[in-house]
Amino acid sequence: MTTLEKIHDVPVLMCAAEGELIRSERDALDFIGDAGYQGAQWVVIPAERFDEAFFQLSTRIAGGIIQKFVQYGMGIAILGDISPHTEASSALRDFVRECNRGRQTWFLADVEELRERLKG
Repeated sequence: MTTLEKIHDVPVLMCAAEGELIRSERDALDFIGDAGYQGAQWVVIPAERFDEAFFQLSTRIAGGIIQKFVQYGMGIAILGDISPHTEASSALRDFVRECNRGRQTWFLADVEELRERLKG
């Protein structure tokens, strides 16, 4: 289930924590299509919605999914505690840090952090 919200006048598609796991670029395209249809500029997905393989950079799933969002000009924010994954992988930690420096892909702790990011 998804809901459209406005945060600081930015239309954001908020995805529920429960639902099918996101395992592939095809799954990402479903969110991108839904967001585009509803006029959202960002898609916010709880971290627990992602298959474990997403957090293993060697699978290239994270890169493929994020690339789809970039191609369609849609922001993606992954919300939640991913510290077990980043503690286990310095490559993932670096990837998250680089993403968070940009303006299109963010790994954030919670909605409050998202609100702060969307302010500016």
